[in-house]
Amino acid sequence: MSVCIITKNEEEKLRRCLTHLRSFPFEIVVTDTGSTDGTLSMLAKMQKDAGKEGFQKAVIKVCHFSWCSDFAAAKNFAVSQAENDMVFVLDSDEYIERLDLGELMRLVSENPGRVGRIVLRNQVEQNGRICYFTERVSRIFSKSRFLYEGRIHEQVVAADGAAYDTYDVPVWALHDGYLGTKEQRAKKAGRNRALLEEEMKEKGEDPYLLYQIGKSFYMSGDYEAAANYFSKGLSFDLEPALEYVIDMVETYGYALIHAGRAKEALFFENIYDTFGNTADFRILMGFIYMNNERFGEAAAQFVKAAECSTCRMEGANSYLAYYNAGVVEECLGNLGKAAEYYKRCGSYEPARERRAKLAICKE
Repeated sequence: MSVCIITKNEEEKLRRCLTHLRSFPFEIVVTDTGSTDGTLSMLAKMQKDAGKEGFQKAVIKVCHFSWCSDFAAAKNFAVSQAENDMVFVLDSDEYIERLDLGELMRLVSENPGRVGRIVLRNQVEQNGRICYFTERVSRIFSKSRFLYEGRIHEQVVAADGAAYDTYDVPVWALHDGYLGTKEQRAKKAGRNRALLEEEMKEKGEDPYLLYQIGKSFYMSGDYEAAANYFSKGLSFDLEPALEYVIDMVETYGYALIHAGRAKEALFFENIYDTFGNTADFRILMGFIYMNNERFGEAAAQFVKAAECSTCRMEGANSYLAYYNAGVVEECLGNLGKAAEYYKRCGSYEPARERRAKLAICKE
């Protein structure tokens, strides 16, 4: 199998990505799209020192591609340079946290005509704290059967245009590309929007493109614009089970709250039967009710979130659910109930701090 990575001016993050791959027997194809920092010299050193610094199994190959404002084109080029037919695509701001090599190779050999999905943990900052959102993303496929389409937020498609099946693989990776200063996030979001808008000029209004443009505004803090794009995207007849539709609905709700339009977000009660079976949606409803001063209903939604077995936002069905229920109960003066919810949060530091303050107040 070949791991294919495109990069530009990401020296330290790429080094981290490669370091986490070094013990696996993969060919690593790094395609540089015009770096002007120390990326190329770092790669040259890693190639030279392969075997000395722990790269006993991995082999690094470096290629070059002239950037043409098209991520799919760059990734397709990187894939074309792989020696193996089966490829695993990573971004340079991602790195492997865990990988079961034996099980991965077994599943890959049994599914040559399907696309493998890894677990990706996205690290984001919310209200001054680091949060993690988990999703399954398509990353492993046969280069003779599949390719990428889309200038940005590119998607894997079958070479013959047919529909295809996916399967889950035992690979866990972390992505921290959403972090950075406000200026860095705004710059990246602006670049992304320009590419998305160019693609929409070519294809016409498309719900997935509207969703991605909305996300770029959301990540840069322009919640009003984000909400308007999400509203357009959700005006299409969409399949509610699609992951991007679920994320668009939930991010739309938070955009309305942040834009000071929490009263409008109460219409989410009308779609509760469709989306309300997840911890993430119940947490959102809790915040919608909080921002509309319906505190009893807010606390109830947070507690209901803890009843779910899975979640996309780490902690949404456990410590975050109980912590927010505790905050509501504390504000309502129900200090005993609040302390109990904080206790259920375990080692979650904000909850431990609230419990300590409640204990001081009792003394």
